[in-house]
Amino acid sequence: QVQLAESGGGSVQDGGTLTLSCVPSRRPFSRSVYAWFRQAPGKEREFVALIRSRGTSELYADSVKGRFSISRDNPTNTVYLQMNSLKPEDTAIYYCAVGSEYSSNSRAYEDWGQGTQVTVGS
Repeated sequence: QVQLAESGGGSVQDGGTLTLSCVPSRRPFSRSVYAWFRQAPGKEREFVALIRSRGTSELYADSVKGRFSISRDNPTNTVYLQMNSLKPEDTAIYYCAVGSEYSSNSRAYEDWGQGTQVTVGS
């Protein structure tokens, strides 16, 4: 089991920028996939972005494509979510997750962080 610690959430105005960080408790297995999901009040958890622990494969939800960027720092095992041009509809709790399958389905991920709140004012 991997414990994940997210940070970097906060409150910004429409058009603002935030960068989220996710630090795992141990080095990931070579075939691990890291993903960000989000859940807004009254809505289901939805996929945001994913990246493999090795290589450069990335995947984004259509709603964030061109505005968000996922990346990782191998020496520290940290995964980042750079969020630009934020909109009020991006307001949600953002969760980091790790799994072994390249998938946008939340069921493919075994380990989850506690989440970090992102609030975008209009």
